[in-house]
Amino acid sequence: MSDMPLITVIVPAYNIPEYLPRCIHSITAQTYRNLEILIVDDGSTDGTSELCDRLAAEDSRIRVFHRENGGTSRARNLGLEHASGEYVGFVDSDDFISPDMYEKLLWGIRDFHVSAAQVARDERDEKGSQLSDICEPPVKPQVVESGEFMKELLLHRGDCSLCTKLIRRELFPREAFPPGKLNEDFHLLVRMLPRMEKLVSLPEQYYHVFYRVGSNSRRADREDFSRVYADCVDNADMVAEIVERDYPGLADTAFRFGVFQRLEYMLHIPIGQMKGDNVMYRRVVSYLRKNWIRAMVNPVLTGKNKVYHTLFALAPKSVRKLHARLRLRRA
Repeated sequence: MSDMPLITVIVPAYNIPEYLPRCIHSITAQTYRNLEILIVDDGSTDGTSELCDRLAAEDSRIRVFHRENGGTSRARNLGLEHASGEYVGFVDSDDFISPDMYEKLLWGIRDFHVSAAQVARDERDEKGSQLSDICEPPVKPQVVESGEFMKELLLHRGDCSLCTKLIRRELFPREAFPPGKLNEDFHLLVRMLPRMEKLVSLPEQYYHVFYRVGSNSRRADREDFSRVYADCVDNADMVAEIVERDYPGLADTAFRFGVFQRLEYMLHIPIGQMKGDNVMYRRVVSYLRKNWIRAMVNPVLTGKNKVYHTLFALAPKSVRKLHARLRLRRA
């Protein structure tokens, strides 16, 4: 390893002219200077394409790739294809980072002899108010074995965002991100964990998430639920296979995760989509019914989880209607 290894930072951009300069300038201002910054313009139609080129003219470390619109996963995969760095990081175009984030991440990798490191993150809404932490930061640097990290992810306590991480490039598989899917960070991270072996988690909140209603993972339209929730169910099935192969001691936890993701699907699906021709809906209900006994004896599922599992297995549409009415009364 050289004293100053190259770090590749990949930034997908799509119709984001109001926030992209803040994002890119937070990267070019890093105290760690040996960076290449790859902006992937994902077929923008509002002037973002030209803005990307203007930003590249400001700093020779920036390269821009223009492509037809294909979604975040394809944009990130294109960035990985062109990455030259020994390590790779990602920043979403509406977010920004603290000036010493990559210096600290590289320090963590070197000091703790691991192949990946992560920092903590905070979130702010469009009014500038800080939101509650999604993931609890550690009190001090903590080395986490991949199996333990997998367990934390399956219990919804770990941070699956790749934007908070710096990872050795050789760990990324071909066709890393799943095209056309949401929850893509989780999908890729759980596939990488067995090869990663361990990583270090740093306590500082150096990554700053801008919670913008309308972005891919933060949509407010309830009728637009199905894509992300269905993707989460598919990811649960994939992670069950990984756990069976690499972390068999987490079988009960992986099963709990699969049930939980399906209950989330059932609790959010619009009632109008609960029809016999909805293949995903039929799959979820069938799974809940076939696995009812296993759920009832699972030591990781809570009593509340088991109650919902039973109700949705017995009368899914009636329970969903009742849940919707109760939510309206609380609103």
